[in-house]
Amino acid sequence: MTDTAPHPKKAFASLGIFRPPHRGEVELALKLSAMLLSLALTACGFHPLYGNGGASPRVMASIYVDPIPDRTGYELRNSLIDLLDSGGGGAKQYRLKVRLSDQRKGIALQNDATITRYNYLLDADYELYDSTGKLVTSGHQSTLTAYNVVASPYATLAAQQDAQKRAAQDLSQRIQLDLGVWFARHKR
Repeated sequence: MTDTAPHPKKAFASLGIFRPPHRGEVELALKLSAMLLSLALTACGFHPLYGNGGASPRVMASIYVDPIPDRTGYELRNSLIDLLDSGGGGAKQYRLKVRLSDQRKGIALQNDATITRYNYLLDADYELYDSTGKLVTSGHQSTLTAYNVVASPYATLAAQQDAQKRAAQDLSQRIQLDLGVWFARHKR
């Protein structure tokens, strides 16, 4: 005859020392944790950027984005218009001017000195003017993307244009965030 010992959890449960939590207790613990976390966030001064007290979508939509030269400028402007939701009609209270500069650097070389990978650096200096033409804020953002050079010139061109588009989208998100922070601080 083999004598098998009960599992430790079962042994403790039979003594009343251990019992699995009930579903209601788990839900209550999760709710309490969420409430404590939200209290801790408000105590540290955290304020959501796009909630009450942040930058209002109406204000962001009142920004006219000036045309930006070149293909990358076109991509950046369209992305900004989409993010700011400022493509609709109506009077615009603000005007955003953006100046771009870009740079391509070869970073991967083969033994015969041919470049196989490029870094694409895109810099943007922007200025936000109010309806009277007064400069209200300005800033600088930059981003870095990369693309590979392959045997097919078409594939390389497509990769380069994709890198430029990704850089423009990243810059537009950074500029939108900067403007949102500025509007949230200045409550306009």
